[in-house]
Amino acid sequence: MRRVAAIGEGAVLAGYGLAGVEVVPAEDAAAVLRAWAALEAEVGLLLLTPAAEAALASELAERDELVWAVVPA
Repeated sequence: MRRVAAIGEGAVLAGYGLAGVEVVPAEDAAAVLRAWAALEAEVGLLLLTPAAEAALASELAERDELVWAVVPA
């Protein structure tokens, strides 16, 4: 079964955990890259804050099977 995860600033993503999303707080680009490296293969949908998407711009194309979206800040 595929899971949903979110990477980015904790204050922006706090409410997503209530819906069962695995929230991975990452307050800067280095933390975002660490979270990306630890992302499990079972994640099928990844929610990103705008800053997290900017930090991962070149890496997102590496995983064709992953659907991702940017949430409003």
